[in-house]
Amino acid sequence: MARIKLATALLLLAAVSYGEDIRGTVIVKQQLTRKRVTAAPTPYQRGPAVALRSDHHDDPLAAERARVVIYIEGHGAAAPIPGASVTATITATMEQKDRRFVPELLVVPVGSTVSFPNLDPIFHNVFSLSKPKSFDLGNYPRNQTRVVTFLKPGVEFVNCHLHSNMSAAIVVTPNKWCVIADRNGQFNLPDVPAGTYTVVAWHKAAGCIKQAVSVVPGRGATVEFFVPLGEAGVENGLTDVPAKVEAKVQATVEARVEAKR
Repeated sequence: MARIKLATALLLLAAVSYGEDIRGTVIVKQQLTRKRVTAAPTPYQRGPAVALRSDHHDDPLAAERARVVIYIEGHGAAAPIPGASVTATITATMEQKDRRFVPELLVVPVGSTVSFPNLDPIFHNVFSLSKPKSFDLGNYPRNQTRVVTFLKPGVEFVNCHLHSNMSAAIVVTPNKWCVIADRNGQFNLPDVPAGTYTVVAWHKAAGCIKQAVSVVPGRGATVEFFVPLGEAGVENGLTDVPAKVEAKVQATVEARVEAKR
């Protein structure tokens, strides 16, 4: 009997030490993002011609599911495991290619660095007016890059002063438990210590949807998000509509581009 109790205790300790997975599904039933086509250069724009690139998706709903960021709010467990780290900084890349930001969505833990290489044969610019970090990297040519380190969590809307159609978003999360859902809407946050958390689903057009989740040793947790909120997901609570913020930023970008002409 003592051996059984000891084995059970060790199993529970292992589960707590290594954490469990929070698995889930994002359900999207309507297209939320307008199709974008890279604008043709105007007479004011100089330099070599750059191939036009547009959004081509065999399944627009799959594309929407892959635009949803999932992360744990706050710094993770209320009583984290001694010695366990809730942060894991990375270096990510957002290219400027075909007069677009590629990818148009990134998710990185706070403290991470993002590189913005210019792969086009024309000058580009990268700037943000967002609250977590406002920056302007200036204009720079092909095969050069600039980097930004994000020290505060939040959503960064990124634009180009020279090409008003270029826009992207970087979600800076407060901890390492973050991921972008796949095209099937599936996601997994691995190695989460036992406890109760608020899991957030963020979409550029729909905002933030939150759910409370309890991670149980040996079982983990599952969660389902409806984006945008409908009758089935109204209890999740819509807390933000960043599309309105982006619209203001876009108006500012277009005004600045026009003023430079």
